[in-house]
Amino acid sequence: MCWIFFEFNLLFVGKRNRIRVINRWVPRWAGINLWIFGVHVEAHSHSDDSGKLVHGCDEDGRGRIFIANHRSGMDIPVVLATVEAHCISRHDVASWPVIGFGARRIGTLFVDRTSRRSGAAVLKEVAHVVERGEAVAMFPEGTAYPGDEVRPFHNGAFNAARRSDSQILPMGIAYDNDAAYFEAESFMAHIKRIAGLKQLRVAVEIGAPLEYEGLQTAEIKDLAHQRVQDLVNQARARLQDR
Repeated sequence: MCWIFFEFNLLFVGKRNRIRVINRWVPRWAGINLWIFGVHVEAHSHSDDSGKLVHGCDEDGRGRIFIANHRSGMDIPVVLATVEAHCISRHDVASWPVIGFGARRIGTLFVDRTSRRSGAAVLKEVAHVVERGEAVAMFPEGTAYPGDEVRPFHNGAFNAARRSDSQILPMGIAYDNDAAYFEAESFMAHIKRIAGLKQLRVAVEIGAPLEYEGLQTAEIKDLAHQRVQDLVNQARARLQDR
């Protein structure tokens, strides 16, 4: 139903306002999916707009890059329900029935992590997206891991930020049930396990933009890794306080 309303909305507002329509309907779609699965999101931002969508562009109208730890198949709807951003997904999702077409329609970027050429092409796409004043959400760990330990980051997100001169906003995600973690299993088995939970709480902490002017990619990556780890720890503490 969200998809139908999204398409009708596009017909009436035109291509120039496409991103406004995406930012209106994608968070609704994400929120409905989370509700269906019984996932309750507690999001907090460094700014005063906690509980609201974090804007995808900065004060100058330039797109942002959000980076987060990756833990679950629920991460994408969780992120899309809290920030205005396009996600980067693995390349095979683009060919999935229905889901793949819908993902392409809302501006998802696809990357084949086994191909250096594909990775380079995605970095160029990220730069174009940012220049249009739109944001991209990335998981620099490259894949999902269990637990709160943030694994080493890949360079891609930070090379893209340097090339596009965009803000980097770190995010930390923590779940209150280990069943949310995506491990060595099929995607459907993972989602089925989450669907079997009566309720799942997830805390999201969104930090302030990183100050990285004059830093090299490796230094930005280390800084970002530490900030994301700090935010994950804050998210975990918030879950334990309830």
